[in-house]
Amino acid sequence: MNKKKNKISDKVWLLISIAAALLLWYLLSIGEVTARSFPFLDKVIPAVGKMVDRGVFGKDIASSLTSVLAGFLLGFATALPIAFLMAWYIPVQKILEPWINFVRNIPALGYAPLLVITFGVGKKPAIILIWISTFMTMSITIYQGIKNIDVTLIKAARVLGSNDWDIFVKIICPATVPFILTAVRLGLGAALTTLLAAESTGAQAGIGMRIRSLANSFESDGMLMYIILLGIIGLILVKITDVVERRLTGWQEKIQQ
Repeated sequence: MNKKKNKISDKVWLLISIAAALLLWYLLSIGEVTARSFPFLDKVIPAVGKMVDRGVFGKDIASSLTSVLAGFLLGFATALPIAFLMAWYIPVQKILEPWINFVRNIPALGYAPLLVITFGVGKKPAIILIWISTFMTMSITIYQGIKNIDVTLIKAARVLGSNDWDIFVKIICPATVPFILTAVRLGLGAALTTLLAAESTGAQAGIGMRIRSLANSFESDGMLMYIILLGIIGLILVKITDVVERRLTGWQEKIQQ
């Protein structure tokens, strides 16, 4: 690892990155083939006002955030105990792991129609679809993290007289926190990437539903605005996760860049 101090600050690198992205975007906006699909800022920013005038902008954001957060929280609440049970009890792992791996490799759009048939149209199937996607991602990530805990620590604790509860609270839980946070990061990503499929289940509002609607009417400015908005929401959620991670895993030694 090169320990020489970087002379360029992170803020400068960020500005360079943004400038490069804007330049690429501008070139796409004037390209003969790509101009219609990638309108530049001067057309995308006014699209916000257009959606506000239609009375759908706030509703779309609120609807999507509700679906993402509800589906993610359900996924986390179910993935955490299932992952621990799979890691702790071999029969549970043997029964559940093959099916979790099977379902998580199926694109969410594949079984979205089945959820509509079962639960009807609206927000409920969207939340359930995001829940399934996040559960599959987080349960396997947390389970693999628990399985990678140093067995020597557990054996040493048993030799010193620790019972299963002490081992779970004082060794397993602290050692699993980094893997849980990784699972949270991946789960949020899965929730956002599933949103488009989730809101194809007859949703009345939402970013995914609006992108599809605007695509049908060839309004690329509004469609690109919503796509960028989805990316911004993802970045905000990642930054929040980073803050939580720094507070909970400050004891970990990090690789210095």
